[in-house]
Amino acid sequence: MNEFTLNARRLLCPLPVIRTQDKVKTLQSGDVLTVECTDPGVMQDIPAWCRINGHRVLETRAESGEYVIVLQVG
Repeated sequence: MNEFTLNARRLLCPLPVIRTQDKVKTLQSGDVLTVECTDPGVMQDIPAWCRINGHRVLETRAESGEYVIVLQVG
């Protein structure tokens, strides 16, 4: 298992989801990706995308206007 970070700050929907999808395509099953965003919509959009595509959300948190989603590639 490897850990990766994706900077999706200052991107508006649907770009954070698209960038997450593109990054996940380059990862192996079991890898962990931390997505850092400033668009609050990602708190619903990325978990929904994960459910549809078989990935697991490990953590979501909002801090100081930033939204962080940690997911494990399925």
